[in-house]
Amino acid sequence: MLFNPRTYDPVQFDEPTRRLLRATVDWFESRGKKALIDTYVDRAWYGDFLEFAAKEGLFAEFLTPASAADTAPRGEASAGARSVGAGSERPEASGRVTAKRWDTARIAELNEILGFYGLGYWYTWQVTILGLGPVWQSENEAVRARAAKLLTEGHVMAFGLSERSHGADIYSTDMILTPDGEGGFTASGSKYYIGNGNVAGLVSVFGRRSDVDGPEGYVFFAADSRHEAYHLVKNVVNSQMYVSEFRLDEYPVRAEDVLHTGKPAFDAALNTVNVGKFNLCTASVGICEHAMYEAVTHAHNRVLYGKKVTDFPHVRRELTDAYTRLNAMKLFSDRAVDYFRSASPDDRRYLLFNPMTKMKVTTEGEKVIDLMWDVIAAKGFEADTYFDKAARDIRGLPKLEGTVHVNLALILKFMANYLFNPAEYPAVPSRLDPADDAFLFQQGPARGLGAIRFHDWRTAYDTHAHLPNVARFREQADGLCALLLAHAPSAEQQQDLDFLLEIGQLFALVVYGQLVLEQAELTGVDADLLDSVFDVLVRDFSAHATELHGKSSTTDEQAAWALAHVRRPVSDTERAARVWAQVEALSGAYEMQP
Repeated sequence: MLFNPRTYDPVQFDEPTRRLLRATVDWFESRGKKALIDTYVDRAWYGDFLEFAAKEGLFAEFLTPASAADTAPRGEASAGARSVGAGSERPEASGRVTAKRWDTARIAELNEILGFYGLGYWYTWQVTILGLGPVWQSENEAVRARAAKLLTEGHVMAFGLSERSHGADIYSTDMILTPDGEGGFTASGSKYYIGNGNVAGLVSVFGRRSDVDGPEGYVFFAADSRHEAYHLVKNVVNSQMYVSEFRLDEYPVRAEDVLHTGKPAFDAALNTVNVGKFNLCTASVGICEHAMYEAVTHAHNRVLYGKKVTDFPHVRRELTDAYTRLNAMKLFSDRAVDYFRSASPDDRRYLLFNPMTKMKVTTEGEKVIDLMWDVIAAKGFEADTYFDKAARDIRGLPKLEGTVHVNLALILKFMANYLFNPAEYPAVPSRLDPADDAFLFQQGPARGLGAIRFHDWRTAYDTHAHLPNVARFREQADGLCALLLAHAPSAEQQQDLDFLLEIGQLFALVVYGQLVLEQAELTGVDADLLDSVFDVLVRDFSAHATELHGKSSTTDEQAAWALAHVRRPVSDTERAARVWAQVEALSGAYEMQP
């Protein structure tokens, strides 16, 4: 199941997509590991990657919705493209079949590939996605055409939402738009943590009018980082990525630059994050995959105290756990894609699975790296490894697009309907078809999360009840329902976020397991591996139950429930040996070219 550049052939996609994905892998592999590491250590701007992406039309193909594809002129050279950081011209590649669309399946695939080679390469792509969100949601055809043209020319984009004093608290923006008396505005204020702010051809900036109070005063507008009233202050991070602080001083915002006003501007901000937040999960998967090849290869070929390192039982357990968790990350993320692509005004289940990918998958990525690091120890610090970079970068993903706590609190909004009030939906198939995911830019008002209903989560568990650890975890999941019915959080406990977040962790495990099981059923995942995934989930549920037991606000009845639902997974030495054989096979399976 793991991505391996040596054998990679994305046959599930159409020919233009296969060509671009394979070309991206080949570019990184031909560039080699030394260049990858040297530029990371030197914090060198990744202009060579952006030149490659511009030449191939990578971002333009993958990030232009079908509705905007016809607005982009083809074969025209840029008059000053700054996406490569050198002001060079970048004509769109000609003579090729084009398949411009917003296709979440192939976007997820590219997330994984870019994460595999380095977070910085993924980051410039990710913040371009965010910058485009308010544009593709807008009815401003002039800006939509401008964005499509900029993508064709090889530019990247930026999302001007966060501020130094307020973070992403959009209720408190200090970017002020003053009416100019001619139907436009002048904008003054600063933004912080803005990726690509140094070179973005278009920056979607969120602000508020000086003359209108409340939600009706919100404005999203398109700015250009090349304008003289746009002042780049600095890079606020110490890395390859350019995460900018910029300031606008009486920046002229013409009427034709306005993307959204009033409450729709607020909705556009949240809906953009709904689209962009999802990308963190597959980037995390890619980082862990590359690190796992290095870690297993190193451990399996190292001898200590006269024994192979991988002959030690604790090492086998840690590497098996890492491998199992990584496969679960991938199963959950792949299945979540299907719900994104099948979403509609009547089916918004993706709004639960989105913070799950952001919170759960990325924190699992941290666990995967930590488990491997415990095995390879000092090797994980060596400068000439990918692992050294992975160990640093994996920490960032749970902290982007909202913290773990913010996303857990969001997940709790769905708990009652998910667990107790199922609805009927048509079955959602695997969605690898070459379709445009237009609904993602037509999500509508960002409200009503508590009213969203879900199909019965028990169905997936029932289908796999023959697996011992699926059955055991199901006991724990049923126990959570019993807790919430018999000893629901009191009014006081509902004000205690520390207590509620532990309930959220227990609930998240049930959701996680459901989508893992659904994807396993669709793809025929090995039963040994799947049972091992639930061996891990049983232990994780027990750990969170123990945490709940220890909370100061937990009642005696809730504490008794917590201890009663600590379970041991069903052990099976023969199954464990078969899964270990899968881990062992990763030794030497891939090493990046020098």
